[in-house]
Amino acid sequence: MPEETPTATRPRDAALNSGIGRVLLLVYGIFALSASARALVQISTHFSEAPLAYLLSAVAGLVYIAATVGLARGGPRGRLIALVSCSIELAGVLIVGTLSVVDAVAFPDDTVWSHFGSGYGYVPLVLPFVGLWWIWRHRP
Repeated sequence: MPEETPTATRPRDAALNSGIGRVLLLVYGIFALSASARALVQISTHFSEAPLAYLLSAVAGLVYIAATVGLARGGPRGRLIALVSCSIELAGVLIVGTLSVVDAVAFPDDTVWSHFGSGYGYVPLVLPFVGLWWIWRHRP
């Protein structure tokens, strides 16, 4: 009788949190913490200076938290959460990035997504593409 391996009992999409998926999960976790902490400090200390930018940082933090949870959870529901989160993140970084370049007056202080994530080494611009690719590549 053949011995059953652990991979034989894993769901097909368990790859979301293995290999490169684990690196993706780690990066999303770091961004979830950093964006959320940044927004919390900005909102609690000087919200009136740039409310739009600080609220967008909070939205980015929530999106990163959701993506992290979705990638960590896996399965159909986790996949859907990660897919929606990465899609919102991509739209957010493209829209906010464009607006922050075109109308700098509207963004007196940076958000995570300002200037396409230049303050974070453009990782916020690349991350949703990698996340969406990974989710698509490991679909059931």
